[in-house]
Amino acid sequence: MDIKAIASGSSGNCYRVSDRKTTILIEAGITIDRIRSGCGYRLSGISGCLVSHEHGDHASHAQELTRFGIPVFTSEGTIEGTQEHRWALKGPLVHPVEPMKQFQLGSFQILPFDVEHDAKEPLGFLIWSSATGEKLLFFTDTFYIKYRFTGLTQIMAECNYTMDQLMQNVREGVTPAYRIQRLAKSHMSLEALEDMLQANDLSQLKQIYLLHLSSDNSNEEEIRTKIQELTGVEVYVC
Repeated sequence: MDIKAIASGSSGNCYRVSDRKTTILIEAGITIDRIRSGCGYRLSGISGCLVSHEHGDHASHAQELTRFGIPVFTSEGTIEGTQEHRWALKGPLVHPVEPMKQFQLGSFQILPFDVEHDAKEPLGFLIWSSATGEKLLFFTDTFYIKYRFTGLTQIMAECNYTMDQLMQNVREGVTPAYRIQRLAKSHMSLEALEDMLQANDLSQLKQIYLLHLSSDNSNEEEIRTKIQELTGVEVYVC
């Protein structure tokens, strides 16, 4: 699979995934101009957009994609959650999907699954390509994954912070102490990601893409090194 991080982080997220037969977006939390630029100004080649949850850095420009004829797939809870915001999802190109109910989008078979985050019905996605036989696991904005997966070839995973860096920043006054509780119940730490990876079948894994790193509470080189040592595969920080 060809995976491109157009944007990753608290200021906005958008990823392009292609198996050369079908191209999709995951998340639409940046402007349409940035999305178009990241897609080589060829939005007509995008078969759909998956949205994990309603927060603005993931969903704020998904509705605009429907104006280009691009369908959006997300949970009923996410659709409901966006109604509170200016980026409300609505219309015939907005398709509700259910956790653990697979659907097809071009050459991709997509299995949404529930994750743990402070949103109405957040999702992760398991994406299998009939064109390449590859299997991609995508999750972000969650502190825990309760499912176990086999045959994964690529993983796109949040690694928001390390506990050591977070606690040091709290001691130094860089990060307010009250943020510890929210991070612990809404975002994935390096330590939690390591546990998750060890609990899954990585025998066919080729690459890991690390997403949504905190600008203050993470150390990019430390995270990349530890995940490489743990898995022995290519690791990219997005």
